[in-house]
Amino acid sequence: MTTMRQRAAEGLQVGDRFTISRSFTADDIALFAQLSRDHNPVHGDDGYIALKGFKAPIAHGLLTASLMTEIGGQIGWLAASMSLRFKRPVYAGEMLHCEWLIAEIDERRRAKAIIHVTNPDGLTVLEAESTGVLPNEAERERLKALL
Repeated sequence: MTTMRQRAAEGLQVGDRFTISRSFTADDIALFAQLSRDHNPVHGDDGYIALKGFKAPIAHGLLTASLMTEIGGQIGWLAASMSLRFKRPVYAGEMLHCEWLIAEIDERRRAKAIIHVTNPDGLTVLEAESTGVLPNEAERERLKALL
């Protein structure tokens, strides 16, 4: 976390990459269902899960996408848009790897990031793009103070 925030405090550049890894527990999935009020039975009803052809309950897509917001939050990215493409199911206990690449920055500090989340087999579970505004000089100074 400190490395990401430190890099943001120094000033982000095209080509900067950030990565995190994490897994979600069955409890995480249940808590997200409560918080989001998304009680799709694919996240918790064994009969429905079997009918859908999954081997176990799957994580919510937006829970998986929270990996990208974790990185964005650490670097002070003020999101303007997010485009998400869910490619494969995510199961409890799977170690996910999220890579965030800053692909473009314009003169107004508006930027575009390309994000990939992969599962333990190296298969993409989420492809995403985000546009946002990078921290300005005063905001970078505040990020330094938060380190």
